Amino acid sequence: MIIVRNLTKNYGNNRGIFNLSFQIKEGSCVGFLGPNGAGKTTTIRHLLGLIQNYTGSASIKNLNCKTDSVEIQKYIGYLPGEINFIDDIKGNELIDLISAMKEMSNLDYAYELLQLFELKPNMKIHKMSKGMKQKLAIVIAFMNDPEILILDEPSSGLDPLMQQRLIELILDHKKRGKTIFLSSHSFEEVEKTCDRIIMIKDGHIVNDSHIEQLIKEQIRKYEVKFSKESDVHDFLKKHHGTQVDNLTVLIELEQPFNELINTLSSYNIQDITKNTLKLEEIFMNYYGESYDKYRTL
Repeated sequence: MIIVRNLTKNYGNNRGIFNLSFQIKEGSCVGFLGPNGAGKTTTIRHLLGLIQNYTGSASIKNLNCKTDSVEIQKYIGYLPGEINFIDDIKGNELIDLISAMKEMSNLDYAYELLQLFELKPNMKIHKMSKGMKQKLAIVIAFMNDPEILILDEPSSGLDPLMQQRLIELILDHKKRGKTIFLSSHSFEEVEKTCDRIIMIKDGHIVNDSHIEQLIKEQIRKYEVKFSKESDVHDFLKKHHGTQVDNLTVLIELEQPFNELINTLSSYNIQDITKNTLKLEEIFMNYYGESYDKYRTL
């Protein structure tokens, strides 16, 4: 459905995207993660045909993103990361304008989406808040029920209730077999909706895995609760671990689990709990210092 091969756009000073290659199958939902400036929006702009001077190739539905961008638009619902609408018209006028451009004969689904996100579009866009503009952008991206959704930071500016409704909307389209490419700063959003994640750093793909495999590849962490404080002190003298409280130690496990059990067999143990890594923690492992900048966006 979406095929990118050796896509490169070099802006100089190590800025741009470099030799990106990936495929997104029909009906899949793929998350695209990376710090600000990593190349996510640049990649998306190539898919939309908004950047022409590059090497490598990108195609959607066997159509060339560089030469067939007008035809590709018929199949895509796009939500940009930066909303820049014509702001001297009303929201409902913009919906009418874009629906005419997309040759839509029925706006029932658009009205349904307006109700879902509790948006009254009959005001000038320049008077709308950031959240209202984001809701309007969501309605416009989804209203023609497109085969392919390309969403760049779709939950930006939404309150928690509206974020949850957006997640449910994405899941509904995923269930109906739509192809979704989702760039997001919301780890919860990606974890709940995506099957696979592509991570990009400094314009290079650093990981491309299904979420389950990504978690499986990480170092496992266990919280071990001892019965006596003296056992905690004895254990930490002999083994690596981080003391959480008087009786609990966090252990990062690289060896087989049976070896941990053998090690703990000489102590009185109350409980052992496996800490399931969240996507946010895995992201931190890949991006280090870049993460603090990323999370403040």
